[in-house]
Amino acid sequence: TYGLVLAEEGGMRRLMIVVGAPEAQSIAFILQNTEPPRPLTHDLFKTFMSDFGIELQEVFIYKYQNGVFYSQLILKQGEVVVSIDSRTSDAIGIALRTKSQIYTTEKIMRELSVVFNTSEEDIDERDFIKGNDSTEYLDTYSMLSEEELKAMLRDAITQEDYELASMLKQELDKRHKD
Repeated sequence: TYGLVLAEEGGMRRLMIVVGAPEAQSIAFILQNTEPPRPLTHDLFKTFMSDFGIELQEVFIYKYQNGVFYSQLILKQGEVVVSIDSRTSDAIGIALRTKSQIYTTEKIMRELSVVFNTSEEDIDERDFIKGNDSTEYLDTYSMLSEEELKAMLRDAITQEDYELASMLKQELDKRHKD
């Protein structure tokens, strides 16, 4: 599993959402401005929406229950607006591709977010992605437990993703120095 951290626009609160490896890979392609060899599911969904004149107006993360975030895609085609239930990781992957806004409730932010003691200007710029008018923060390591990092490291080595393995090892080493 991977941790995706969304930043509050204009604020210092961060919301961590755990995503699976395929969704993390799909999101990473967008964040790194790279094209996968074949379209991924989120790319397919974006193409489908575009070809049929459907606009993703926003993603709304509306509930957290038993360790699971619940989200809706708010879609518009002409004058018709519909809300579709979605896994949060898929909703975020699609929102990043369409540069759509991602919202949540104040209750979720109040109960589940982490407040950073630094301003956005003090955080390394390469950790940010720019959407429409919002900024989301992706940090796949610092908020994960050591056990999660070790499991991810094993997976990265098994999949021969040595760049990821190196970054995970650096995070683990950094924690042992402190």
